Amino acid sequence: MMLNQFFAGAATISLLVIAMFFLRFWKRTQDRLFLFFAGAFVFLMLERIVRAVMSVETEWAPYVYTIRLLAFVLIIIAVVDKNRRS
Repeated sequence: MMLNQFFAGAATISLLVIAMFFLRFWKRTQDRLFLFFAGAFVFLMLERIVRAVMSVETEWAPYVYTIRLLAFVLIIIAVVDKNRRS
């Protein structure tokens, strides 16, 4: 159990670092693609936090994965937006 919490924390911190990485590139280039990607990784980080805090066996577990779905939809929107602008 303790090892699972450790890996959940490591994944959460990693996702935060990735989001900050994309925010730094957005700040430099003002390209919305990086902003969308940063937002997607923040959603993925939030999903990891919620999954770590609540028990997976609850009836709310499917709704937690909706956060992950939102992250992937945001990535799709980012790619489509980038291709339409260029």
